[in-house]
Amino acid sequence: MSKPIKTFDLLIFRRLSITYVVLMVALIIFFIVLHYVEYVDDFIDRGATMSEVFSIYYPNYVPEIVRLMSPLALFLSTLFLTGRMAQKLELAALQTSGVSLYRILVPFAVVGVLVTGTMFWFNGWVVPESNRVRIRFEKQYTKAQSSVDEYNNIHRQNSPGSVITVNFYDRATQTAHTVTMQRFGEGRRLEERVDARSMQWIEERQTWLMRSPIVRTFHPDGSESLQSLAEMDTTLALLPRDMARTDGDVESMTITEARDYISVLERSGAGNLGLPRVTYYVKYAYPFANLILVLLAVPLAAPRRRKGQALVMGGGLFVAFVYLALMKFLEPFGYEGTLSPQAAAWIPHAAFFVAGILVIWRARK
Repeated sequence: MSKPIKTFDLLIFRRLSITYVVLMVALIIFFIVLHYVEYVDDFIDRGATMSEVFSIYYPNYVPEIVRLMSPLALFLSTLFLTGRMAQKLELAALQTSGVSLYRILVPFAVVGVLVTGTMFWFNGWVVPESNRVRIRFEKQYTKAQSSVDEYNNIHRQNSPGSVITVNFYDRATQTAHTVTMQRFGEGRRLEERVDARSMQWIEERQTWLMRSPIVRTFHPDGSESLQSLAEMDTTLALLPRDMARTDGDVESMTITEARDYISVLERSGAGNLGLPRVTYYVKYAYPFANLILVLLAVPLAAPRRRKGQALVMGGGLFVAFVYLALMKFLEPFGYEGTLSPQAAAWIPHAAFFVAGILVIWRARK
């Protein structure tokens, strides 16, 4: 590799990285200002102090904003930098000297890969931690609360042959009311049934405390024994989060936590799993938007145009809007089961990746 090309690579890497960071900071500030204007009345009405809003809420909102805005920031940065180089005839000079568009694309793609890898880690493990604080704050101080998908008439499989039914579950106190636990043996014969007035999660012991349980044991000879207790500790495979679910649960879980959580829900027989499954697969898919939009941006902005960068940026914003809109359009189909959760999460990225490859192939080399 010649020295001028190495210098070009480093120059693009540095310029694109700086432009991306500056634009990201600008988008974060813009987002926070708009969000604050929209929700300031909720904060005031519900008693949140400005100190809490700006020292707790928004600092923990920033990672989510970065996750959402990163593809757009990188896309616009690539459009701006490539378009500027095209207008100054820098790209034309390189191509005249024998450097192909494919080679020019390399440093841009390297930045795209690095950002994609970083955002995969950031989205999978950093954002969930901050989302826990953010969502908890929103539940207390705004009307934008996560809706509860399931809180009464809950049926869960504790383990093979063991089923729990809950009449009502209170998330605030982590207490299940009117609980029935049945254990079946060979041939689906009922071996034991426990009925309790309530069952509360004890964090210190990591167990459930049943109050006023009545334990019925059914023997093979058809006889039955009964035991009434004041309290009874029991260890279940189910955690409090597995009892009642909201549409924001998976947002506040790391990738590994979300995988285990969905596995437990599937094993316990819970219904309406479309939303958490789609949210889980989006954690994998969304970071790739960073790389895909870079692959689209370079060939779109590389041709020199008489109207300059205004046309490039306008067209780029339209492309980004269609991309993001397609993601949001397909996700509900995954929630309802019309599409598989994997398809709902990956189709937009696959479609625009193919579009990016076609645009690169058709571009003037």
